[in-house]
Amino acid sequence: MTREFEIRKEVEVEGTPEQVWDAIATGPGIDSWFMGPHTVDGRLGGRISLDLGFFQESSTITAWEPGKRFAYESDKGEDGTFHAMEYLVEGRDQGSTVLRFVHSGILGDGWDDEYLDQTAKGWDMYLFTMAQYVKHFAGRHGTYVFAQWPEGEKSWPALLKALRVPEDAQVGDEVTLEPFGVTGVVDYLVRHDLHEFLGVRGEDGLYRFHGTNAVGHHLFGDATGQAEKWQAFLAQLAGQTSLT
Repeated sequence: MTREFEIRKEVEVEGTPEQVWDAIATGPGIDSWFMGPHTVDGRLGGRISLDLGFFQESSTITAWEPGKRFAYESDKGEDGTFHAMEYLVEGRDQGSTVLRFVHSGILGDGWDDEYLDQTAKGWDMYLFTMAQYVKHFAGRHGTYVFAQWPEGEKSWPALLKALRVPEDAQVGDEVTLEPFGVTGVVDYLVRHDLHEFLGVRGEDGLYRFHGTNAVGHHLFGDATGQAEKWQAFLAQLAGQTSLT
């Protein structure tokens, strides 16, 4: 049985409505804080597509008001399921912006309240990353670097240990991701049995660790070979974890 759902979020961004619009309504902008790569045909009725290689999704733009409102709806599945996203942009005094976001649609069988809870917490992380992108990297377009933890034993403490990030690290702490020589500041941290996220903001990147599931970084320098390096790191870590 299908079911309707709706997730609402609001975030204040230290940036102008124009900078926020570039982040949410252009392919390079979306890739700088969300998954990617995206392509966007910026017009009412235009198409927006995501191609992760192992996953593709296409949508139609249902609202296009530059600097104000952007919405799109995915192609419907055979069972009528779809996802719809809406962004409302409101400028505030002193160059800040409030972004209101709605993720709605129809889910198919097997998608329960736990999925919605995880999705909502995922959006907290992504929208925070968007605000960090606009604040620290506006005008630069990042490359999305994705690597997935292989099947097998997984351990959040083992991941932190391999990265040389203290288990008691707090937001604002300076850390070095030793295997990659990346020094940055912990800007996002969630510790929960079902939801673990770590975010580190470096000089040329926003590094995002989605628990013991995957990494999804946004790099603003040369990203050549980075996906392969991170995949090899997770594969090695998974092998070591399975032996403990």
